[in-house]
Amino acid sequence: MRGIYNVIVQISWYILKVLSLFSSKLKLFVDGRKQSFEVLGNAISKEDNTLWVHAASLGEYEQGLPIIERLKTEYPSHKIVLTFFSPSGYEVKKNTTAADVVAYLPMDTAKNAARFIKMVHPDLAIFIKYEVWPNYMYALEGKKVPSILISALFKKNQAYFKAYGGFMRNTLKKFSYYFVQDENSKTLLESIGITNVTISGDTRLDRVSEILDRDNSLDFMAAFKSDKLCFVAGSTWPEDEAILIDHINNAPKNLKYVLAPHTIKKDKILGLAGAFTKKTTLYSNIANNHLRDYDVLIIDHIGLLTKIYSYADIAYVGGGFSTGLHNTLEPAVFGIPVIIGPNYEGFKEAEDLVRQKGIYPIKDQWTFGELLKKLLDNTDLRKQTGQINASYISKNKGASVEIMDHIRKLL
Repeated sequence: MRGIYNVIVQISWYILKVLSLFSSKLKLFVDGRKQSFEVLGNAISKEDNTLWVHAASLGEYEQGLPIIERLKTEYPSHKIVLTFFSPSGYEVKKNTTAADVVAYLPMDTAKNAARFIKMVHPDLAIFIKYEVWPNYMYALEGKKVPSILISALFKKNQAYFKAYGGFMRNTLKKFSYYFVQDENSKTLLESIGITNVTISGDTRLDRVSEILDRDNSLDFMAAFKSDKLCFVAGSTWPEDEAILIDHINNAPKNLKYVLAPHTIKKDKILGLAGAFTKKTTLYSNIANNHLRDYDVLIIDHIGLLTKIYSYADIAYVGGGFSTGLHNTLEPAVFGIPVIIGPNYEGFKEAEDLVRQKGIYPIKDQWTFGELLKKLLDNTDLRKQTGQINASYISKNKGASVEIMDHIRKLL
């Protein structure tokens, strides 16, 4: 089976190289990997002590960041090697100071995996949430390098738990230890004979908790919000915006609106701004405007959203009508109600908070309008809903402490 897997990986790589000629994202995926071994070779010597952390993309990086930061503090003599699978993670974080070396993970061939492990020679490998690559796991096992999977979340429909999933099941079993988010994940692992498991929760809760300890002030947001309530829609897609635009255009002028679209290409931003009938401005133009006079502010800049949420009285998180729900914990940590689209299955924190009524899913423009009116008209409900979100994060943080306790034993 491993031989078949290797053939599939090789074929996939050739296909991706062809497709990269027609896709800018795939071009980054392919070209970036061509440079991986050069990056690693220039940054790591045989004498270096290293710790390897792998994240699929940006979301997994954020999950792993509390651990990466603690490793950097507690093991300053080790180089932190951070790898990504996806361009959406690497291209955003390739210059992060959290790690000493950042690179794309080479494709999972036996040759690449052996070369990578020999070049990096980590004392420990940490994989975040889902990433399980057979050849890398075999290479780690062959060199007797301990490996742990953190913030893992398993579902019954995954291949590991199917009759046909023997190869991937055996690969999964090569981890030294597993830190999972919930009881269901532990039960599923135990059903296939994996018992070295701790329910530690999600390290993202530690990450977002730390947001409250920093300075979240933004002068432009204070000027824009003034003394009114503020609704912030973050990481929105066209499907989200179709609902929001019509409602905002027809809503009374007693609420400030901030939209931070997922895509900030100039033509998309200008098209979005042109769709509003209320007085609208862009973040890139705020130096020329009296912000308190505007009703809608569109953020055409990356890196501000988390702080902007601190000014929100109600938040909307995009992706639930399209590609996949974005981060609901970032607004939730500020103790405000959060609204999302209908597709949130598989996002544990969203599932939990929908049940607890801290997060509200909507189906369409009508349900959105009714819900927003209800939250705006009932101050007590708005505060109670927000408190549910803040309490959930406060009660469930601490995964990083358990994981670091285990890591200290390994190192």
